[in-house]
Amino acid sequence: MNTGDLGLPVDVPSTALFTDQYELTMLQAALAAGTAERRSVFEVFTRRLPEGRRYGVVAGTGRVLDAVENFRFDADVLGFLRERRIVDEPTLEWLATYRFGGEVWGYPEGEVYFPGSPILRVEGSFAECVLLETVILSILNHDSAIAAAASRMSSAAGDRPLIEMGARRTHELAAVAAARAAYVGGFTTTSDLAAGFRYGIPTVGTSAHAFTLLHDHERDAFQAQVNSLGRGTTLLVDTYDVAEAVRMAVEVAGTGLGAVRIDSGDLLLVAHRVRQQLDELGATGTKIIVTSDLDEYAIASLAAAPVDAYGVGTQLVTGSGHPTCSMVYKLVARAESADPKAPLVAVAKKSSGGKTSIGGRKWAARRLDERGAAEAEVIGTGPVPGELADRQLLVELIKGGQVVAREPLDVVRDRHAAARANLPLSATQLSRGEPVLPTEYV
Repeated sequence: MNTGDLGLPVDVPSTALFTDQYELTMLQAALAAGTAERRSVFEVFTRRLPEGRRYGVVAGTGRVLDAVENFRFDADVLGFLRERRIVDEPTLEWLATYRFGGEVWGYPEGEVYFPGSPILRVEGSFAECVLLETVILSILNHDSAIAAAASRMSSAAGDRPLIEMGARRTHELAAVAAARAAYVGGFTTTSDLAAGFRYGIPTVGTSAHAFTLLHDHERDAFQAQVNSLGRGTTLLVDTYDVAEAVRMAVEVAGTGLGAVRIDSGDLLLVAHRVRQQLDELGATGTKIIVTSDLDEYAIASLAAAPVDAYGVGTQLVTGSGHPTCSMVYKLVARAESADPKAPLVAVAKKSSGGKTSIGGRKWAARRLDERGAAEAEVIGTGPVPGELADRQLLVELIKGGQVVAREPLDVVRDRHAAARANLPLSATQLSRGEPVLPTEYV
């Protein structure tokens, strides 16, 4: 098949090949051995947070639900597997009717997590669960990394809005997912129209330096933009001389000019000078938007500056130095046989080098202190202590193969804001530190 025929859609018709080959070769061997139908429990977790981070953010759950629903081996996909001799004919026949029919529980999207948190639990036959490993990790590792960076940035920004504008700094489809994750983490708008179309995220954008350079004079560019977009538009003022551009911007648009954008230079110094100039010109309501390779540290350094909004690109879509969360998908329990009534046996990886796992199907709860603030992430495999019964974190996402927990993105965004607010104050410190909550196993 010519892969060019697939195009580059925002939604893909099948997610079945968003996987590693060994998922399918394991399936083939398990089918031949008679172990493929053993009931199994897989869990997604991370052994540690990225260095210096104090909490993680669960993001991408909604995309995982879509991916599981669309995990189908159609004729073209099966033809590719057959042509490459990746698996044998009995396995291809099994894949042709594949539909995930198990259960998925997980932390609700937007919730925070810590080392060891069972972020997602996938239950079903070994065959149906093992195939989902790569696509689930691909989504959660990417989206959670972006959301964590976004959360740190939105915390640093306080009440000032954040614009996601990193589409040009990453893969075109990753950009859509990144905009979604950034919105979960606290960003308010995106410049990416595909993200607006797919997820309903508010979109913004006006002009770049190329528009100014197109015209014979900067004034002509400003006039053309105001004529087209109105006086409430945002004019980019750092193509040439900032002070002169601000003066012309107010002359052209009047004191009702919506905003000016600064994309270079010493942003702290320039923002103070521009604010003073705007006020002196009578444009006291004109806002100042700053861009230019911002991260959470740069945003925090501008807290005292007269800045009204931030635009963030590269550092956001690359996770501000941590583009993955190092989540893993491990088998933690499996049945003794293919008999549906066979009891589950806890299993765990015991290798050296810190890559061990803890066996058993887990629950998780967040213990609160006397003031109602979170004080510990508690994880166990046995009965849930009574005092934690109403503090359990995992919710049912898929039941009998059917998605049961889709929710609007704004609900997810609000959940994250509430979860972060419930953490100790040190969670929002940008200085390096340990996870803000300890993980306790019972």
